[in-house]
Amino acid sequence: MEKEKIDRINELARKSKLSPLSDEEKAEQAELRQQYIKEIRASFGATLDNTVIQYPDGSRKSLKKDK
Repeated sequence: MEKEKIDRINELARKSKLSPLSDEEKAEQAELRQQYIKEIRASFGATLDNTVIQYPDGSRKSLKKDK
């Protein structure tokens, strides 16, 4: 996610603590949060796909989902 979008999420969060957000700002905040969560989940999934567990007997197993 671009730095500008993350900065905007933080700006809206700070503003919401000081005063109520307008309906447009609430909608923008919700959309930005959904985009952020989607990207975090994709990144985490990619990390898990590339993770391997090595057992004491030396065998290894990937954490990729079996399809």
